[in-house]
Amino acid sequence: MAGRTWAPPFPLDLGAVLGPLRRGPGDPSFRTATGSGADAGVWLTANTPAGPGTLRVRRGDAVEAEAWGPGADWLLDGLPALLGASDDDSAFECHHRLVAEVRRRRPGLRLSATGRVWDALLPAVLEQKVTGTEAHRSYRELCLRFGTAAPGPLPDLRVPPTPRAILSITDWEWHRAGVDGTRRRALVAAARVAHRLEDACALGGEAGRALLRKVPGIGAWTAAEVAQRAWGDADAVSFGDFHVAGLVGWALLGRRVDDDAMAAELAVYAPQRQRAVRYVLAAGLGKPRFGPRFSPRDHRAL
Repeated sequence: MAGRTWAPPFPLDLGAVLGPLRRGPGDPSFRTATGSGADAGVWLTANTPAGPGTLRVRRGDAVEAEAWGPGADWLLDGLPALLGASDDDSAFECHHRLVAEVRRRRPGLRLSATGRVWDALLPAVLEQKVTGTEAHRSYRELCLRFGTAAPGPLPDLRVPPTPRAILSITDWEWHRAGVDGTRRRALVAAARVAHRLEDACALGGEAGRALLRKVPGIGAWTAAEVAQRAWGDADAVSFGDFHVAGLVGWALLGRRVDDDAMAAELAVYAPQRQRAVRYVLAAGLGKPRFGPRFSPRDHRAL
């Protein structure tokens, strides 16, 4: 085990910064334990360039972090960026009253940068064109069956499957995990060039997203979801998302909008459009429902 204490030079909302890294309530690679017990804090696992690792982060007067496994030092070195130290919001200007109000109330909401493309890409591909329930179920299944036990004191935490592990999965095992052919092919294609895709973090911005989109099956939505987490891309809006345009439209305009209208409304925030979206989502406003909830499908029954 290795440890580190870090005092952030800015307000820090630990839950808001790390929350987007959690993929559903049953995510076996992420856990939050409240209170003052021995396991208190935010736990996450990762495939790092040095190997698998587990990181625990707790907030007191300063941030206290502990890490286990071959990737421990790498994770501790990346702690400031993970908690938003690389996120520069100094040039951001609020153009809507709601955005200004949330920014005032939530000064600790920053954009995390994990520095890891693959760990963000795997669940993002699984979330393509399905409900969150379906995607999270598949991700959990893949972590439990093809990931590895996480280093450290929590035996039920899992490190997400590596690209090599993804390439070893048979058709039947994909079916058992509820992953259809389209998402399966995208993950296999990405796994074959995963080492090259990590360069997207160094490129950043649109160049990084363009590199990801070179992989068949990875489009603008998936690239944006990865960019938001891997390098804290402040301009990577998830166009094509089933919910985002509606939430942004109702929050900022009081009506339903499509992606084109959302893009037009957010244009004034470029090159920090995603930051504006994060403030809108942090407001917690819903949108009216005009029909029944979309039911998740179970591809294992097909």
